[in-house]
Amino acid sequence: MATIRKFEDIEAWKDSMVLADAIYSASNQGPFAKDFGLRDQMRRAAVSISSNIAEGFERNSKPEFIRFLTIAKGSAGELRSQLYLAHRQGYLTDDSFNDLYSQVFNVSRKISRFAEYLRNDTSEPSPS
Repeated sequence: MATIRKFEDIEAWKDSMVLADAIYSASNQGPFAKDFGLRDQMRRAAVSISSNIAEGFERNSKPEFIRFLTIAKGSAGELRSQLYLAHRQGYLTDDSFNDLYSQVFNVSRKISRFAEYLRNDTSEPSPS
């Protein structure tokens, strides 16, 4: 695995930023833009993913980082559930739903794999 010196190097963080952009864009369209509750909750969940990855990394503690990755993964699950509701309400086309779902699922999977890697990594952390 490549050396990670800052949270911006983490692939799951990069992908979660692309996902957040996509959520903001999709929720800015048509009637979705006027459903302030769902729109804002989905945006918060999307932002929470990248924010928790960054915050956990900055804690400089492997257990804390893993805990924040778990929180980020939870936010991804929340967002997936909200995507279903947005789709059922007609705010997202089938194609848009499938694309966004795939993005959030892939981010969630990357977070899981990264957390598992960290759990199994026995090397000493480098000084920061």
